[in-house]
Amino acid sequence: MVPALAHLKNPKTAGFFLIAGPCVVESYEVCAVVAEKLKEITSKLNIPFIFKSSYRKANRSKLDSFTGIGDQKALMILSEIRSKFDVAICTDIHTADEAAFAAQVADVLQIPAFLCRQTDILVAAGNTGKTINVKKGQFLSPEAMGFAAEKIMETGNKNIMLTERGNSFGYTDLIVDFRSIPIMKSFGFPVLLDVTHSLQQPNQPSGVTGGRPEMITTMAKAGIAAGVDGLFIETHPDPAKAKSDGANMLHLDRAAKLLEQLVRIAAACK
Repeated sequence: MVPALAHLKNPKTAGFFLIAGPCVVESYEVCAVVAEKLKEITSKLNIPFIFKSSYRKANRSKLDSFTGIGDQKALMILSEIRSKFDVAICTDIHTADEAAFAAQVADVLQIPAFLCRQTDILVAAGNTGKTINVKKGQFLSPEAMGFAAEKIMETGNKNIMLTERGNSFGYTDLIVDFRSIPIMKSFGFPVLLDVTHSLQQPNQPSGVTGGRPEMITTMAKAGIAAGVDGLFIETHPDPAKAKSDGANMLHLDRAAKLLEQLVRIAAACK
């Protein structure tokens, strides 16, 4: 298990951990600004922090949607962020072949929601020995996520996290069933709430995913109250100019206030 998750046995921390960063690696500058700010905030609040950014995005609405700056270049930037700011790194993989490649840099390999049942990807990820964060599919029950975890455990790897990110509600909206949190926690692994992706509005006629970022605070507070072990939040210094998922991102300037509120809620829930 990565050092950032040591809080699970350390009562001196805030009571939850944070996986956060820009959706995709756009440049070293954007990643560095976000990592530096989040490291400063989480260190002050004693929140274990994992920096997240995808080195490449495979699930795009349109052929001309931004997918990345190049795999090698993006992973090099993540390696530099890891070293400079002394943070663990989380990044997505999309095929079994990517697992060992991304594991050269990442501490946490993330399985996207649409791929959470893909046996070859889960097994390849598990074989790296890294911590694996599996996002629950928008089409899946929380109970079914136990089978995804079992596939990884069969490799001998028990460093697993499970993430709730909403279920499809009609064609263009998502809804979070907070019963998923205790159900998935019953499997014995840390459970996160993906706050920002839960607020997406997919399948828009424009071909660009929409979102409800004004609900981020409400969703995050509800997650803490429901007992999540961690939160997943995508954030950017200027979401309007973000190259991916800008419509549902948290503005970086609002991160400190939000996390301060969440620490107080977590303390009250103890």
